[in-house]
Amino acid sequence: MTKTALITGATSGIGKATATLLAQNKFRIVLCGRRKERLDALKKDLEQFTPVHTLCFDVRDKKAVFESIASLPEAFADIDILVNNAGNAHGLDSIQNGDMEDWDAMIDINVKGLLYVSKAIIPKMIAKASGHIINIGSIAGKEVYPNGNVYCASKYAVDALNQSMRMDLNPYGIRVGGIHPGMVETEFSEVRFKGDTERAATVYKGLTPLKPEDIADIIHFVVTRPYHVNIADLIVYPTAQASPTIVKRN
Repeated sequence: MTKTALITGATSGIGKATATLLAQNKFRIVLCGRRKERLDALKKDLEQFTPVHTLCFDVRDKKAVFESIASLPEAFADIDILVNNAGNAHGLDSIQNGDMEDWDAMIDINVKGLLYVSKAIIPKMIAKASGHIINIGSIAGKEVYPNGNVYCASKYAVDALNQSMRMDLNPYGIRVGGIHPGMVETEFSEVRFKGDTERAATVYKGLTPLKPEDIADIIHFVVTRPYHVNIADLIVYPTAQASPTIVKRN
């Protein structure tokens, strides 16, 4: 039976790579994101492999989240796999110099957005006593680093929610797992540094970072295990990285 996967933050990076790989492997796909042009373009690309539906909303907008997910047509409404991928980092400042708007954005997207989308989808998973939730965290949710403060706190929250979701949903046979990447070369650093592409490029200088496709490959592996297997918590580094602060550069 064809499974349906809903992926947030699907217009770039890990979300886009995951949607592409799952579509190529015949999963039915629900693409979620804020940028309609990108959603439409990706839908067109992926429809050669599988049925695709798009939902254009911002995970921070509670009303839009619930209305969008409730609007899914019958063919896409039964979500088997939820990939909570939408997330961001804004700024890299000390706590005393942090921008409170940046703080709000990270907490609203990384924590509250994940909760809103999960809350909209979990009831149907409970009703059918099956489902799989993949929460995309970060090594920043396992170990803090200088100037990471609120971003790290938001990803620690994702780690805690991943663990508690697994406990709360255990009676219903729902699989829950977290994937926590190290350095992945996406638009992440450009967003963090407010579009400063030169500064963003220095993050990956002198090393080979993970690619979005690497994480997509892991997600595909996780969601295709036999149902009695749940990969609960997975940390993924590039070989050049040993911790958030220890990196081998050439």
